[in-house]
Amino acid sequence: MQNSVREQAVGKAALALMESHDIAPSPANYELFFSYAGGKNAALSRAVDAVLKAKKRFTRDVLDDLRQHVAKEHQPIDQLDSLSKDVSAALGSIMVALETAGKDAAAYGKTLSSAISEMVGEPSPAAVRRLMDGLIGATHAMEARTKMLEDELHKSSAEVNELKTKLDDVRKESLTDPLTALANRKLFESALESAIKDVEDAGEEFALCMCDIDHFKVFNDTWGHQTGDQVLRLVGACLSENVKGRDTAARYGGEEFAVILRQTKLEHALNLANQIRGHVESKKLVKKSTGDILGTITISIGVAQYKPGEAAADLIRRADECLYAAKGAGRNRVMGEQEFKSGSAAA
Repeated sequence: MQNSVREQAVGKAALALMESHDIAPSPANYELFFSYAGGKNAALSRAVDAVLKAKKRFTRDVLDDLRQHVAKEHQPIDQLDSLSKDVSAALGSIMVALETAGKDAAAYGKTLSSAISEMVGEPSPAAVRRLMDGLIGATHAMEARTKMLEDELHKSSAEVNELKTKLDDVRKESLTDPLTALANRKLFESALESAIKDVEDAGEEFALCMCDIDHFKVFNDTWGHQTGDQVLRLVGACLSENVKGRDTAARYGGEEFAVILRQTKLEHALNLANQIRGHVESKKLVKKSTGDILGTITISIGVAQYKPGEAAADLIRRADECLYAAKGAGRNRVMGEQEFKSGSAAA
């Protein structure tokens, strides 16, 4: 009953939003805004919020672009469901083959027991010959069934290995941002909890960098979303090139990125953050269709050291505060928590 009431409320909110923005009440559009109103698809929520904030019209192209977020949300689930059925079928085939092999082995055992019983006493040469012919025939049949079983198990093993590879690919896809190929928000949160656990278990240190592209909205509004996507890919590539080993670079949301630096003190994290900032600044954004140089991309970065015992949300908040302090101080710079606290005290 409670779920039904909630679904009705979500449906009403979706219809109200569509009506207020003059969006045709088609089934596809309703599905899109029902998903948005439900708030379970973070990527879709950010995309729709960006359109609303920019006060843009929901044109057909904009709606088609938004629908991709819904498709991407369901794609890994659909793939996992299909692969799960394939795995069940493959395992079922193996179980049938093993069950059949067990019955064949039991029948062969009975044949041998029967032959042994008939050999008791002094059987005639003809009886011995008949028994040997029967045993040879049963053995050949058993050999053929064993070979068939080996072939079936080999085939099933190959299918299972292929399905395992596909499952690994789907799992990787479900944890990867499709645009930048970095870790997505889900994997970032998992990696952050893992880093916190290692601090508690082994006393490891780690730092968190929160990064934001400077004036990203200007690029989007001036050159369009495709160029904006190109900017995001460029920054993602720079992070990938500078973050190695157990560290995790992730797209946190929109134009914001995050980097978890394992076994790293604040001082070294600041050095790496400046290295990343400089690497991004050295790149020139080129419009693919014309070859025109559109300008230089810069990012601002806030860096905080994890404090044993604090919650992940508190660490993210502190790094975010440093990030916004860096942007407030002129952008294209790195702000560590020590400098941020010093600046706050001075103010």
